[in-house]
Amino acid sequence: MRIKNIYFGFFLLLILNIAACNSNNKKNLDSGNMKKIIETPNAPAPIGPYSQAVLASNTLYISGQIAINPLSGELITQTIEAETKQVMENLKAVLNEAGMDFNHVVKCSIFISDMNHFGKINEVYGSYFEKEFPARETVQVAKLPKDVNVEISAIAVK
Repeated sequence: MRIKNIYFGFFLLLILNIAACNSNNKKNLDSGNMKKIIETPNAPAPIGPYSQAVLASNTLYISGQIAINPLSGELITQTIEAETKQVMENLKAVLNEAGMDFNHVVKCSIFISDMNHFGKINEVYGSYFEKEFPARETVQVAKLPKDVNVEISAIAVK
């Protein structure tokens, strides 16, 4: 009889534990803590197995954007300024799709093919922010997708 009571006790604890786990999972889903994929036709479609952006709770992680015009599919590389402007417009489109703007950006990563372009890239980049700039790093890399000169990713918080 005592062994049956012990088994029953373990069984009851197991059932209560499963119920508590399910309750916590439902709470996470209800409070919006799960990730949401952000997609917009106003920014270039991903050229690989990744999303334009992922919203996790109130934080938006935007994949690196390059200077592809989303309407024509054309690479904009005539000047470094035009290329950077297209990259920033693509970031803006993804931010807007998530209900955010550049005021929500807390971190950017800039990858450039030639550090000699830094000044011109920085000028265009800076024009998209009002006064509080996000944290950032700029790194020269050996090569970027589609042989572009600049790629920028961002993290924004609402």
